Amino acid sequence: MTGADGSTAYVERTSDGEKFQGWHILSALLENKPGVLFRVTNLFRARNFNIESITVGSTEKTDLSRMTITFNGDERTLDQLVKQLRKLIDVVEVKVLDTNRTVYRELALIKMKAAEPTARMEIVNFASIFRANILDIGNDTITVELTGTPDKIDAFKRLVEHFGILQLARTGVSALSRGGEL
Repeated sequence: MTGADGSTAYVERTSDGEKFQGWHILSALLENKPGVLFRVTNLFRARNFNIESITVGSTEKTDLSRMTITFNGDERTLDQLVKQLRKLIDVVEVKVLDTNRTVYRELALIKMKAAEPTARMEIVNFASIFRANILDIGNDTITVELTGTPDKIDAFKRLVEHFGILQLARTGVSALSRGGEL
Protein backbone atom coordinates (compact mmCIF):
# COMPACT_ATOMS: atom_id res chain seq x y z
CA MET A 1 0.00 0.00 0.00
CA THR A 2 1.38 3.42 -0.91
CA GLY A 3 0.36 6.56 0.95
CA ALA A 4 -0.53 9.96 -0.54
CA ASP A 5 2.95 11.14 0.43
CA GLY A 6 4.59 8.29 -1.53
CA SER A 7 5.57 6.32 1.60
CA THR A 8 5.10 2.59 1.61
CA ALA A 9 3.12 0.83 4.31
CA TYR A 10 3.53 -2.89 4.80
CA VAL A 11 0.44 -5.06 4.97
CA GLU A 12 0.79 -8.65 6.09
CA ARG A 13 -0.80 -11.40 4.04
CA THR A 14 -1.24 -15.10 4.54
CA SER A 15 0.97 -17.49 2.54
CA ASP A 16 -1.63 -17.65 -0.25
CA GLY A 17 -1.82 -13.85 -0.52
CA GLU A 18 -5.19 -13.45 1.20
CA LYS A 19 -5.99 -10.60 3.56
CA PHE A 20 -4.49 -10.95 7.02
CA GLN A 21 -6.97 -10.68 9.89
CA GLY A 22 -4.89 -10.04 12.94
CA TRP A 23 -2.69 -7.80 15.01
CA HIS A 24 -1.31 -4.64 13.38
CA ILE A 25 1.09 -1.93 14.51
CA LEU A 26 0.59 1.64 13.30
CA SER A 27 3.27 4.26 13.86
CA ALA A 28 2.24 7.90 13.52
CA LEU A 29 4.42 10.98 13.72
CA LEU A 30 2.35 13.85 15.14
CA GLU A 31 2.73 17.50 15.93
CA ASN A 32 3.35 17.84 19.65
CA LYS A 33 0.22 19.87 20.50
CA PRO A 34 -2.65 19.63 22.98
CA GLY A 35 -5.65 17.64 21.73
CA VAL A 36 -3.85 15.48 19.15
CA LEU A 37 -4.22 12.29 21.20
CA PHE A 38 -7.94 13.00 21.58
CA ARG A 39 -8.43 13.52 17.83
CA VAL A 40 -6.64 10.28 16.95
CA THR A 41 -8.46 8.15 19.52
CA ASN A 42 -11.77 9.82 18.63
CA LEU A 43 -11.24 8.71 15.02
CA PHE A 44 -11.05 5.09 16.22
CA ARG A 45 -14.08 5.55 18.49
CA ALA A 46 -16.19 7.18 15.78
CA ARG A 47 -15.58 4.23 13.46
CA ASN A 48 -16.10 1.66 16.22
CA PHE A 49 -12.53 0.28 16.06
CA ASN A 50 -10.97 -0.97 19.26
CA ILE A 51 -7.42 0.05 20.17
CA GLU A 52 -5.49 -2.81 21.78
CA SER A 53 -2.71 -0.51 23.01
CA ILE A 54 -1.52 3.03 22.45
CA THR A 55 1.69 4.77 23.46
CA VAL A 56 2.74 8.35 22.82
CA GLY A 57 6.03 10.03 23.56
CA SER A 58 8.44 12.69 22.42
CA THR A 59 10.86 12.01 19.58
CA GLU A 60 14.29 13.22 18.56
CA LYS A 61 12.51 16.39 17.32
CA THR A 62 10.99 18.44 20.16
CA ASP A 63 7.99 19.55 18.10
CA LEU A 64 6.96 15.97 17.18
CA SER A 65 5.59 12.97 19.10
CA ARG A 66 5.47 9.34 18.02
CA MET A 67 2.26 7.42 18.60
CA THR A 68 2.24 3.63 18.36
CA ILE A 69 -1.19 2.02 18.06
CA THR A 70 -1.92 -1.71 18.01
CA PHE A 71 -5.26 -3.16 17.01
CA ASN A 72 -6.83 -6.27 15.54
CA GLY A 73 -8.46 -6.02 12.14
CA ASP A 74 -8.43 -7.00 8.50
CA GLU A 75 -6.67 -5.30 5.58
CA ARG A 76 -9.74 -3.23 4.66
CA THR A 77 -9.97 -1.82 8.19
CA LEU A 78 -6.23 -1.18 8.22
CA ASP A 79 -6.38 0.69 4.89
CA GLN A 80 -9.32 2.76 6.09
CA LEU A 81 -7.62 3.72 9.35
CA VAL A 82 -4.39 4.74 7.63
CA LYS A 83 -6.30 6.94 5.14
CA GLN A 84 -8.35 8.56 7.91
CA LEU A 85 -5.30 9.17 10.11
CA ARG A 86 -3.43 10.82 7.23
CA LYS A 87 -6.33 13.28 6.83
CA LEU A 88 -5.95 14.60 10.38
CA ILE A 89 -4.29 18.03 10.35
CA ASP A 90 -1.74 17.31 13.13
CA VAL A 91 -0.58 13.99 11.66
CA VAL A 92 2.75 14.30 9.82
CA GLU A 93 3.23 10.64 8.82
CA VAL A 94 1.54 7.26 9.28
CA LYS A 95 3.16 3.88 8.67
CA VAL A 96 2.00 0.33 9.08
CA LEU A 97 4.91 -1.56 10.59
CA ASP A 98 5.64 -5.11 9.45
CA THR A 99 6.11 -7.09 12.68
CA ASN A 100 8.86 -9.14 10.99
CA ARG A 101 10.86 -5.96 10.29
CA THR A 102 10.11 -4.08 13.48
CA VAL A 103 11.55 -3.89 16.97
CA TYR A 104 8.64 -3.67 19.41
CA ARG A 105 8.45 -3.93 23.17
CA GLU A 106 6.06 -3.43 26.04
CA LEU A 107 6.69 -2.91 29.74
CA ALA A 108 4.61 -4.56 32.46
CA LEU A 109 4.60 -4.13 36.23
CA ILE A 110 3.05 -7.07 38.05
CA LYS A 111 2.37 -7.20 41.79
CA MET A 112 1.67 -10.69 43.12
CA LYS A 113 0.87 -12.38 46.39
CA ALA A 114 4.03 -13.90 47.84
CA ALA A 115 3.48 -14.58 51.54
CA GLU A 116 5.11 -18.01 51.48
CA PRO A 117 8.91 -18.33 51.03
CA THR A 118 8.43 -21.05 48.39
CA ALA A 119 6.15 -18.77 46.38
CA ARG A 120 8.74 -15.98 46.56
CA MET A 121 11.48 -18.32 45.31
CA GLU A 122 9.33 -19.58 42.44
CA ILE A 123 8.47 -16.03 41.37
CA VAL A 124 12.14 -15.00 41.57
CA ASN A 125 13.08 -18.05 39.46
CA PHE A 126 10.40 -17.28 36.85
CA ALA A 127 11.54 -13.65 36.80
CA SER A 128 15.11 -14.78 36.19
CA ILE A 129 14.09 -17.05 33.32
CA PHE A 130 12.12 -14.19 31.70
CA ARG A 131 14.91 -11.66 32.42
CA ALA A 132 12.54 -9.62 34.57
CA ASN A 133 13.56 -7.36 37.44
CA ILE A 134 12.30 -7.61 41.00
CA LEU A 135 11.33 -4.04 41.90
CA ASP A 136 9.81 -4.47 45.34
CA ILE A 137 9.39 -7.13 47.99
CA GLY A 138 6.84 -6.48 50.71
CA ASN A 139 5.73 -8.65 53.61
CA ASP A 140 3.16 -10.47 51.47
CA THR A 141 3.88 -9.25 47.93
CA ILE A 142 6.48 -9.11 45.21
CA THR A 143 6.50 -6.69 42.26
CA VAL A 144 8.17 -7.59 38.98
CA GLU A 145 9.11 -5.45 35.99
CA LEU A 146 9.10 -7.26 32.65
CA THR A 147 9.98 -5.87 29.22
CA GLY A 148 9.35 -7.77 26.00
CA THR A 149 6.86 -8.55 23.30
CA PRO A 150 3.19 -8.75 24.30
CA ASP A 151 3.40 -12.55 23.87
CA LYS A 152 6.28 -12.76 26.35
CA ILE A 153 4.36 -10.70 28.91
CA ASP A 154 1.24 -12.83 28.39
CA ALA A 155 3.30 -16.01 28.87
CA PHE A 156 4.79 -14.73 32.14
CA LYS A 157 1.35 -13.65 33.34
CA ARG A 158 -0.11 -17.11 32.66
CA LEU A 159 2.82 -18.70 34.52
CA VAL A 160 2.37 -16.63 37.70
CA GLU A 161 -1.44 -16.28 37.78
CA HIS A 162 -1.82 -19.06 40.32
CA PHE A 163 0.11 -16.99 42.91
CA GLY A 164 -2.57 -14.33 42.67
CA ILE A 165 -1.97 -11.18 40.67
CA LEU A 166 -2.95 -8.22 42.82
CA GLN A 167 -2.19 -5.46 40.31
CA LEU A 168 -1.02 -5.32 36.71
CA ALA A 169 -0.01 -2.28 34.65
CA ARG A 170 1.08 -2.48 31.01
CA THR A 171 2.47 0.38 28.96
CA GLY A 172 1.33 -0.73 25.53
CA VAL A 173 3.63 -1.39 22.59
CA SER A 174 6.38 0.98 21.48
CA ALA A 175 7.88 0.19 18.08
CA LEU A 176 10.48 1.28 15.52
CA SER A 177 11.32 -0.24 12.16
CA ARG A 178 14.56 -2.24 11.99
CA GLY A 179 17.77 -1.13 10.33
CA GLY A 180 17.91 1.90 8.08
CA GLU A 181 14.15 2.21 7.54
CA LEU A 182 12.56 5.35 8.98
